Amino acid sequence: MKMKTMLIVHDVEEYRSTIEEVAVGFKVIIEKDQSKWKNYVEEAEVVLGWRNEMNVEEFKNLRFLQSWSAGVDTLPLAELKEKKVFLSTASGVHAYPISETIFGLLLSLTRKIHTYVRNQLEKKWHNSGLSLELHEKTIGIIGMGAIGKETAKIAKAFNMKTLGLRHSGKEEKYVDEMYTTKALSSFLPHCDYVVITLPLTEDTHGMFGEEQFKKMKSSAFLVNIGRGELVRERELIQALQNEEIAGAGLDVFEQEPLEENSPLWELPNVIVTPHTSGATEYYAKRVVEEIFLPNIKDYLSGKTPSINTVDYEKGY
Repeated sequence: MKMKTMLIVHDVEEYRSTIEEVAVGFKVIIEKDQSKWKNYVEEAEVVLGWRNEMNVEEFKNLRFLQSWSAGVDTLPLAELKEKKVFLSTASGVHAYPISETIFGLLLSLTRKIHTYVRNQLEKKWHNSGLSLELHEKTIGIIGMGAIGKETAKIAKAFNMKTLGLRHSGKEEKYVDEMYTTKALSSFLPHCDYVVITLPLTEDTHGMFGEEQFKKMKSSAFLVNIGRGELVRERELIQALQNEEIAGAGLDVFEQEPLEENSPLWELPNVIVTPHTSGATEYYAKRVVEEIFLPNIKDYLSGKTPSINTVDYEKGY
């Protein structure tokens, strides 16, 4: 019987034997080099990872694509849907590292660690008006996926009041009050911290702008680790410059890398990180062992991959 082809475009060589044990009947190709992986595009039935250089039309036999990332807004969703490809995301991989980054940003902004680092570079001894505490404040988490859930859980260690916002409004453990997305305007005034963890879809694009910043407390901080396009950046900059909000921790931007002339680089109430909040030593292990392999078992048994299957209509 002719072997089917599984194409993996990320360096997971250490998991080859584990993958081959599960993917019975498949020839497993692990190759990051485009000049080499392109030779297997036409025959690949299962693909782990996606490259910008790839063209869906060249994949004549593609049936299952496992995304290496949690977000799929950069993938050719319409074409994949038309070809009836099963698509799964890496959602859940980021819960620990990104929630750690979220609290790193929240603590730094609250306790002015970022200001003190700048002072240190100038050998400047100054309290810089430090006064705020994180404990017992209210955190509003927009998006209650794996990252949002872990963030709410950690917030309880600081005795924070936790508000959650999700499309369904369904209650969640560690969340004191849940709101629907339609209630965003009534949600924001309660929050001392607003954390955005949403995916980018047609519905969420540009959802945060001048109107939303005016609803926030002037003492509130914003953290965005979702996608840059969720926030209208020019209006965010205005809100920060006009002190309509107290500050922001930003890992994602409308244009990446962030342009050198962006005011966000130098605003004293902003922390910029280069879209690295999901980086972790355990990334490959979690994608392969916790998501890809269980999905492959489903696929080989004739089932729809059960973990993080994308709903093309929703876009996530």
